[in-house]
Amino acid sequence: MKSISGNVPIVRSSVVIGVDIGTSSSKGVLVDLDGQVLRSCAVQHSVDRPAPGMVEMDPAVWWDEFVAICRGLLSDNDTADVVAVGVSGMGPCVLLADEADHPVRPAILYGVDTRAGRQIARLDERYGAAEILDRAGSALSSQAAGPKIAWVAETEPDLFARARRLYMPSSWLVRGLTGAYVLDQHSASQCTPLYDTHAQDWYRPWADEVAPGIDLPPLRWPGEAAGTVTREAAEVTGLPPGIPVITGTIDAWAEALSVGAQGVGDLMLMYGTTMFLIHTVPDRLTSPALWGTVGALPGTRNLAAGMATSGAVTGWLRDLFGVPGYAELIELADEAGVGANGLMMLPYFAGERTPIMDPEARGLIAGLTLSHTRGDLYRAALEAIGFGVRHNIEAIEAAGGDIRRIVAVGGGTQGTLWTQVISDVTGRAQEVRTQSIGASYGGALLAAQLVGEASVDGWNPLEHVVRPRPEATAQYDELYPLYRQLYTSTADVAHALAARQER
Repeated sequence: MKSISGNVPIVRSSVVIGVDIGTSSSKGVLVDLDGQVLRSCAVQHSVDRPAPGMVEMDPAVWWDEFVAICRGLLSDNDTADVVAVGVSGMGPCVLLADEADHPVRPAILYGVDTRAGRQIARLDERYGAAEILDRAGSALSSQAAGPKIAWVAETEPDLFARARRLYMPSSWLVRGLTGAYVLDQHSASQCTPLYDTHAQDWYRPWADEVAPGIDLPPLRWPGEAAGTVTREAAEVTGLPPGIPVITGTIDAWAEALSVGAQGVGDLMLMYGTTMFLIHTVPDRLTSPALWGTVGALPGTRNLAAGMATSGAVTGWLRDLFGVPGYAELIELADEAGVGANGLMMLPYFAGERTPIMDPEARGLIAGLTLSHTRGDLYRAALEAIGFGVRHNIEAIEAAGGDIRRIVAVGGGTQGTLWTQVISDVTGRAQEVRTQSIGASYGGALLAAQLVGEASVDGWNPLEHVVRPRPEATAQYDELYPLYRQLYTSTADVAHALAARQER
């Protein structure tokens, strides 16, 4: 399903396009060089779940949706002079292709795919968990690309024997547009344990063992040019041939760029299908509970965190309740008030990434009675996400992070209740910029910077600040220890149930 919004009349002008391939949709924007969104386009899709813990996607969908988005953005806009293209996508993903760039199997998605537990244990034993953390910046977890490559090598050896190249959504689009085989430095830093965050390059001794036969891509920074649009790609997409395409990066990092959250002390909080946090630090920091990465800009370092579900849970409840949209549930959840009338939820419906790093964790609703309503359940979900964010913030600060400013971005910022709950639970203010589109807008910004001067403050100024309400925060301070206790008290049961689900 494709939706197009906005159709600002264009007087002959230079514009850029930004496209992001996300978990539940692909989005694109047509933006002038002053940052005005002239048109946006979205295409909905779903992922494949061939077995418990496995989340995959056909990469043909990525390219087909990119083409559809470009065509949609450029229709009736013959006066638009597209001068550059920005790309981004979910990640880190593992798309293995043969020497002719034909995928050997569907792409394995990021941390929501938890299939590689045995490979993680084997690699930890082989190289040492402490050594991996020191060299790669992150402990091995479901987020890491390396164990998923090893999973293909061990369980699908015939397919792996054909594999020669490693792609992610952004680099797959770059390949389709320019023919170039490149990957950005940040995405590479999430290919643990293949990448050395000290040297900021592939670590060949481990890469050659974990990914034998794979010609790992040359590395560039996300805003650098990867190449130019070929005539073949121009014919398919409607883009002008010869215009530059940025190297691109993982969606959350493009989102951070879109709202200017890349200064030391900044924390980007991304509201989406999953919740993601990126904190920029002055020097390299590591923690076994978080991901230490290089940033999207040269010279920057990050501590990152991510929840396996957030909007996925609210979407699940919406579908379960059979309502067409969120407005009714938000109104009911607001009426339920702080504490959801004695309900508490664990949001681990797809396992959990940081900080507990437990792919066998499971969702839980505690305190249910016959008097509870849809509004109570929806409120409990929003509060559970808030508690998860607070847990991650505490882990970031325990690792040495110094959070001075939080900037929120993503579709979940467009309402008021969700952001207010997060601020109340965490006791932290959040800045919201004028444009909350996210990664596609960040890609467009990088594209504009590639061909000229563009600043995030000029493009995307501050709109408002969400401030915590002291009386609500005081109540959440009482509830938060119960949230933390709920997981530790029920983990054994959750793990036993998870094992039954995998039979």
